[in-house]
Amino acid sequence: SKLAALFKHPLYNIPIPEVTEKDKLFVVNPMEKFSLRSSGSDEWVSSSKAETLLPTGKTAYDTYPAWLKFHVGINRYELYPRWDSLMPTLLRDLATQRIVSSVQKSGGTQLKLIMTFPNYGQALFKPMKQTRDQETPIDFFYFSDFERHNAEIAAFHLDRILDFRRIPPVSGRLVNITKEIRDITTDKKLAKTFFISPAGNVCFYGECSYYCSTEHALCGKPDRLEGSMAALLPDKTLAKRRSWRSPWRRSYHKSKKAEWELNPNYCAQVRETPPYDRGHRLLDLIDMTVLDFLMGNMDRHHYETFEKFGNNTFLLHLDNGRGFGTHSRDEPSILAPLRQCCSIKKSTYLRLQLLATQPYRLSDVLREALATDPLAPILAEPHLRALDRRLGKVLAVVGRCLAG
Repeated sequence: SKLAALFKHPLYNIPIPEVTEKDKLFVVNPMEKFSLRSSGSDEWVSSSKAETLLPTGKTAYDTYPAWLKFHVGINRYELYPRWDSLMPTLLRDLATQRIVSSVQKSGGTQLKLIMTFPNYGQALFKPMKQTRDQETPIDFFYFSDFERHNAEIAAFHLDRILDFRRIPPVSGRLVNITKEIRDITTDKKLAKTFFISPAGNVCFYGECSYYCSTEHALCGKPDRLEGSMAALLPDKTLAKRRSWRSPWRRSYHKSKKAEWELNPNYCAQVRETPPYDRGHRLLDLIDMTVLDFLMGNMDRHHYETFEKFGNNTFLLHLDNGRGFGTHSRDEPSILAPLRQCCSIKKSTYLRLQLLATQPYRLSDVLREALATDPLAPILAEPHLRALDRRLGKVLAVVGRCLAG
């Protein structure tokens, strides 16, 4: 296994700093109980704020459901550990746990559902909108592109292979639209959008600002639909997150350019602006840039951090559905932060060099990781080959910086 060999390599065994109590997202107080909020909103809060339904504080950690262990394990330095024995269980739960509730997630441009399991775990379901081998048309603007369920799955595994571990776990799943969405939803707006197509398939379209209409309905075969199931992060009432606008955000306008596209010395400005003027925030953003370039994701307008950890923590790489849309062309503008700042973490650079070598070739290790997903194959072969080509381009940019 190339993947197993990769994770045993010394570059994947650099220790993280010692995790103290203040570095943990949650300090589990044995006198406290986690429970479901009585308002029925399916969010977890501590018992001081709600009636107790599922005590955890007084029960052994071993009895926690996998999703709660995942939440309790989050710390300042990583979303989940490198050697996480919990990961296979969590991914299996996302793929197989019985769905007891399906409601539409509010906000956002495209249809997403929040699904709840009997153990109170929850997942964000993004349905399949296009086949693996369809490419985003060349005349499409990045902001009007579809979100792809397989991109969410591939992004999680790629992020892990790069040793960032900043994307919550994602598994593919085949969902029965009738039994696992239509028959159990309490969402009246969603319920009104189901219909049977002329071909006899069960379809629905939900309510959202793009692609939520009969012309863009999601249809099963006859009621089976692929999608990605992403583990939800702890509710924001328990663990506040801060949303940051990316300094290299695109203009989201058909003809206007953003300042970074016009000013070659833009990075100097960013380096003087908090929080990029100290610590490793800029380098973390460049890590995210590399991930996005490899995937071809142009849609990174914001990122989030856990508020508790202040500015000295990792960035959450959420919402990756617009990655892996094209394999036949690369988007050099995504690398602007790397090119303009000429900075990258040494550890990231060394791992990228390693992934360009034959024993650990990036396309090979990602193919191996994705083969375990229930919906495999996740990426068409040309997308995997494009990763090796793009990795070469990232290393060439760093090479030019080092030479300059």
